[in-house]
Amino acid sequence: MSQSATRETFLDRIGIPHKLRWGFLAVLVFMTGNGTESNFISPHISAVLHSPEATVAVIISMYSVAVLVGSYLSGALADLWGPRRVMVLGFVIWVVFELLFLLSLSIANFPLVFITYFLRGFGFPFFAFGFLVWVNITTPVARNGTAVGWFYVMFTGGLPTLGSLFALGMIPAFGGSTGGETGAMISSTVLVLIGFLIMWFGVRDPRGRQRIAPENESSMQVITAGLRLTVRQPKILMGFLVRLINTAPEFGMFIILPTVIADELGWGQARWLTMTVLVYATNILVNAVFGAVGDRWGWRRTVQWFGVFGSAVGLLLWWYVPHMVPAGSTWGFWLSTAAGCVFGCLLAGFVPMGAIMPALAPQHKGAAMAMYTTAAGGASFLGSGVVALVLAIGLGNTGVVWAFVLLYAAAFVMVSFLNVKPDDTAKSPALATSGKD
Repeated sequence: MSQSATRETFLDRIGIPHKLRWGFLAVLVFMTGNGTESNFISPHISAVLHSPEATVAVIISMYSVAVLVGSYLSGALADLWGPRRVMVLGFVIWVVFELLFLLSLSIANFPLVFITYFLRGFGFPFFAFGFLVWVNITTPVARNGTAVGWFYVMFTGGLPTLGSLFALGMIPAFGGSTGGETGAMISSTVLVLIGFLIMWFGVRDPRGRQRIAPENESSMQVITAGLRLTVRQPKILMGFLVRLINTAPEFGMFIILPTVIADELGWGQARWLTMTVLVYATNILVNAVFGAVGDRWGWRRTVQWFGVFGSAVGLLLWWYVPHMVPAGSTWGFWLSTAAGCVFGCLLAGFVPMGAIMPALAPQHKGAAMAMYTTAAGGASFLGSGVVALVLAIGLGNTGVVWAFVLLYAAAFVMVSFLNVKPDDTAKSPALATSGKD
């Protein structure tokens, strides 16, 4: 038995690198703080500024643009400076511009609200996705898929799940209504601080402090490496597109399903919210499971059959089952929720994409992850864009669902070309202990 095997801990064996254990907890706490506002920020801004929803939508949309750009830069800068510095920068950006954002709201200054909320959008991608790069350069290859799965357990566990629960407790504690929401956001800053401190004092792995990219590359070459990789390597482009398609239907269904479930089918808003909580709680519970499946069965096969094919089937079930049961019936609601949970569960089959992308470019892992995280941030744009386009040409909500199924079909084909070496060797028991710790 190798020396690295004798030093393995329980966390190593379940796919969490022991040296990074506190980092996973840090991401959970940080993202809980970041996700506190997720269910009320738009109406909150509208109420404070006395602005119409369309105006507030511009603020939220530009925040999404910052998240998209920040998602790319998190990997690029991690390649250049090391993941730890990127995480520190993400924390500083988040706290500084959150406080300025709250101050801007308190004086009802629209331009300042717009600017500060936009800039705060760079914060969480730097912190969370910077850590994801750290995970990829530290974890033995045979367990990389599982480690990425655990990352997403923490990421989605915080945003929006625990963040929403934290808000439910804090808003009444601060008096409810608009003032309570402000109090909840102030409290969320404390959570973000705690998450940062957990990382700062708990994660000592030296690889997080080091430049990842080759020393002979200039800063501009490193920052643009992800874009250049995408141009030079078709597999990186295909991986980017597969990750982009991955969660696009999730965001699309958030647009069309609320009205269908709550109003057209008569289950009401409360039951719609209950359904979404259960669907995505299912996703959280199995993220690490599908990471482990990918490590044993093969990353590409897991993504292709569970992630792509399975999600397409689950999406059709989530759409058609509610229309096949009696509208407004209790048993029909629970059957429809179960159908949605099939989609939420199999959506986790995409988790090994986070291991496939850096494996496609082992000399530029940060650059590859930059494209991966950019696709993760861009999925909301693709999802909403598909809805807008399909509805504009008059194909209706059912047409939207089938458009996403066609995108999954395209992803199924592209994944066929994304075979990497671990897919051939992941089932070998020797690999479980052969990576350097």
